[in-house]
Amino acid sequence: MALRYEYTVETEDLAKYYKMGAYIVKALDGVNLKIRRGEYVSIMGPSGAGKTTLFNMIGGLDRPTRGKVYIDEVDISKLDAYELAWLRARKIGYIFQTFNLIPVLTALENVMLPMIFAGVRREERIRKARELLERVGLGDRLYHRPTELSGGQQQRVAIARALANDPAIILADEPTGNLDLQTGLEIINLLRQLNKERGVTIVTATHDLKMIDVSDRIVYLRDGRVERIETRAEIAVEAEEY
Repeated sequence: MALRYEYTVETEDLAKYYKMGAYIVKALDGVNLKIRRGEYVSIMGPSGAGKTTLFNMIGGLDRPTRGKVYIDEVDISKLDAYELAWLRARKIGYIFQTFNLIPVLTALENVMLPMIFAGVRREERIRKARELLERVGLGDRLYHRPTELSGGQQQRVAIARALANDPAIILADEPTGNLDLQTGLEIINLLRQLNKERGVTIVTATHDLKMIDVSDRIVYLRDGRVERIETRAEIAVEAEEY
């Protein structure tokens, strides 16, 4: 039986520094964060606060200057390139602001792609990709290429692709940033539905205040540090007071 860890993501004194000439830029400067399995967490803060850098650290896309990142209690800094690639392919799904779909592939083929890297058989890839696209409302767009889809539809394909290998975590970087208000709200609600249905942990970096309504907790970053953490209930009480 698979182990069920309480925390899907943990960071300890996480720091990332960049040298810019004579200056040191502290993109992250000692972030301590614990995210429970099945949580929906939004990371907010001004541009340059460190949101994307934190994502890159959690997703194993970059190495920290200091500190540790644990995914299901595994210290990913100790993994070699092959082990890290395995973890990214099977444990983490990515959703980007710019969708990052392969333009020459159909929606079905884009969703199948991560499963190829994970060694899933072709018949199973087709079945699962079709099922996921139907779940996100694109059952009638299986063979459309990205240029034949609206922005909202492309983001739905990206969400289906992120779920392809049944990840423990979905990292969504500004998933509504390129969408109009109504389409953005539809994407937010879809992510929340999938979070509840599948128990997948969702961590999203966003400026979109509508994300607060569906988040279990909101982590505010400023200058590479955690400024404060609030629950949705706490924000609701504050709003009532005003």
